[in-house]
Amino acid sequence: MTRRRVPTAAHWGVGYAVVEDGRLLAMEPRDDDPRPSRIGHGMVDAVDGPARVRYPYVRQGFLDHGPASRATRGIDEWVRVDWDTALNLAASHLDRIRTDHGNESIYAGSYGWASAGRFHHAQSQVHRFMNSIGGYTRHVDNYSFAAAMVTTPHVVGNFWKLRAQVTPWTAVAEHGELVVAFGGVASRNTQVGPGGSGRHELPGMMQACRDRGVEFIGFGPVRSDLDASLDAEWHFLRPGSDVAAMLGIAHTLIAEDLHDREFLDRYTVGADQLIDYITGASDGVTKTAAWASEHCGVPAESLVLVARRMAKSRTLICTALGVQRAQFGEQPMWMTVALASLLGQIGLPGAGFGLGYAQNALVGRPGPDVEWASLPEGTRGVDTFIPVARIADLLLHPGETFDYNGGTHEYPDTRAVYWSGGNPFHHHQDLFRLREAFRQPEIVIVNEPFFTATAQHADIVFPTTTTLERNDWASTNAELVLTAMHKAIEPVGESRNDYDIFAALAERMGARDTFTEGRTEQDWLRWFWESNCERAAAAGIGLPDYESARARGFIDLPHPGRDQHVMFGDFRADPDSSPLPTPSGRFELFSETVAGFGYDDCPGHPAWFAPDEWLGNDDRTRRHPLHLISNQPATRLHGQLDDGSTSQASKIDGREPLTMHPEDAASRGLVNGDLALVRNDRGACVVGIRISDEVMPRVVQLATGAWFDPYDHPELGQIDLHGNPNTVTRDVGTSSLAQGPSSSSTLVEVEPLTVDVPPVRAHDGAATVGSHGS
Repeated sequence: MTRRRVPTAAHWGVGYAVVEDGRLLAMEPRDDDPRPSRIGHGMVDAVDGPARVRYPYVRQGFLDHGPASRATRGIDEWVRVDWDTALNLAASHLDRIRTDHGNESIYAGSYGWASAGRFHHAQSQVHRFMNSIGGYTRHVDNYSFAAAMVTTPHVVGNFWKLRAQVTPWTAVAEHGELVVAFGGVASRNTQVGPGGSGRHELPGMMQACRDRGVEFIGFGPVRSDLDASLDAEWHFLRPGSDVAAMLGIAHTLIAEDLHDREFLDRYTVGADQLIDYITGASDGVTKTAAWASEHCGVPAESLVLVARRMAKSRTLICTALGVQRAQFGEQPMWMTVALASLLGQIGLPGAGFGLGYAQNALVGRPGPDVEWASLPEGTRGVDTFIPVARIADLLLHPGETFDYNGGTHEYPDTRAVYWSGGNPFHHHQDLFRLREAFRQPEIVIVNEPFFTATAQHADIVFPTTTTLERNDWASTNAELVLTAMHKAIEPVGESRNDYDIFAALAERMGARDTFTEGRTEQDWLRWFWESNCERAAAAGIGLPDYESARARGFIDLPHPGRDQHVMFGDFRADPDSSPLPTPSGRFELFSETVAGFGYDDCPGHPAWFAPDEWLGNDDRTRRHPLHLISNQPATRLHGQLDDGSTSQASKIDGREPLTMHPEDAASRGLVNGDLALVRNDRGACVVGIRISDEVMPRVVQLATGAWFDPYDHPELGQIDLHGNPNTVTRDVGTSSLAQGPSSSSTLVEVEPLTVDVPPVRAHDGAATVGSHGS
């Protein structure tokens, strides 16, 4: 028997695939990783497990009746076909649709975290293919932080650059005194990064802050969103009311003359308009701490004391990105900048603000500032787009208009959907509505290694390789290691690389040369490395030649020496020489641009709006008295490896655990380990009960990522058997500005499960009815 340790990378870490006689035995981290994630262990079970797509499949109804059978999409059984049959069928329909209806009738948003590798990056591959055949309707923004992405350019600058330049925890440990975290800083999120994390260091860096005397204050409905070891002062806050709390703190700063007027005059515009709103001069409502307490549930005296502590301390304000995944989610992002501006500490070492600290393994950790190579996606042939979270509206309401960031746009008539490397039945809200939306196009094509709910709602499924079955490069702009990913095992079944699938489709549609540029996989890998060598040299970093790099597996980069970096330090030193990329060159506490859009749901300054669904809405809470928090899971990446051992070990009787406060559980007759039904007017899902006081009363927490398992129950109607929270979340945009997802604005009821339900089937793979073709 031959055992090998093969260098590889995944979003949850950099390390080795341990292989014996062609079979995956284990996933091991590098020796220098201080806190490796356990998520990757699930790959051993999943890579050749029951959910794996091993062959090309076509839905039975589509094979027999074509697009006329779309009503049974998601219900039909599957027919195994040969590669030529599947490729010819897909190419013929795509060619017909682009000819008859134009390329804008093809949606290929393909949002998702498919691979840490940069060449076999599914989104880049499908976009490149679509552009090679004339274009497609694309998406903008993402499900993670759409509201922040659209808001920050009007207030402070590009969100991606803002996130990359945050003051690192090393500087907070050296100079900071107080961290105030709205929504917490959840260390579970630091397990993952976009291109593979070589060293999971962020939890240790935060702990170093506490060990050196930095104090932490947290606001939010889930106390475990700050590690217990940080000994934080935690204030339970009604979900969706962060802005109210911030306004109450801001009012205290103004009323007690603790705000920095000099900073406001020199570094901001619009402070007077914002102050008039806070003091009630503009609308007659004074946003005192007492007013804020009525909305957020935090005692007024606590808000006043926090405000005073913030003013007298070197303070860093953190706002979690989960806070903006809610109705009016633009407002807490904007108000974070405003509150930090009132304190006047932006640009000082260890102070200021940050959006999305610990959103992944990189935010808050110093790293090299190199933009590594990515696969060129070609030239867009059409300009149509949607905000990514509006996909159901796109499919259900062709021809209707939508507002977005100051413009009015129209949903095209979508005839084809092509998805590669993602799972909208994980990311999107109101999944039974999305299920209906996915039955509207003439054809849905999916490239997938696993039979996810998205694959189950397709017409044609192409089996793709996983990262362990191909060669690639892993790199991330702020990571300290580049990884030569080596093929560890042979492709499972008849699976192929996305690149080879798209090359074959492009050939059938007369675009192979445009798509491939005559390059093989190895040619592209060499192109990537040569491009990266040039980029590294421009940053003063030397890299080995291609052959040496492939042989080494891991290329460790020199430490950038940015441990004491200060975000906006240059701006504070000289705002005229280092202006911000805003219209005024300053922090825009009032934006003439946004005000000019005329939106009722997003004015020209940060403001309080009560969400439609929150604990302050007495009409809604009579029927659905609990607020649902659907945050990121600790045992998988979104829905990835939900069928693996790490995620499965967290389940209760196969269902996703829902955390509930003891008072709420007792009043419903629920105990630990019970099965229960989470429901509202949009749907219902089955969960396992976990009782804990880490959530506040009237709040329940259910992590995202359980694979959607729809079932038509004879008594309950449409339910999800597995515990996917997006069966009950609301599909509405954050506001007219960003149109981001609003999953955190959701009210539900939880009740004991009193009827029989089937076991979870989501990981069983495809129900097949034979084969077709040669």
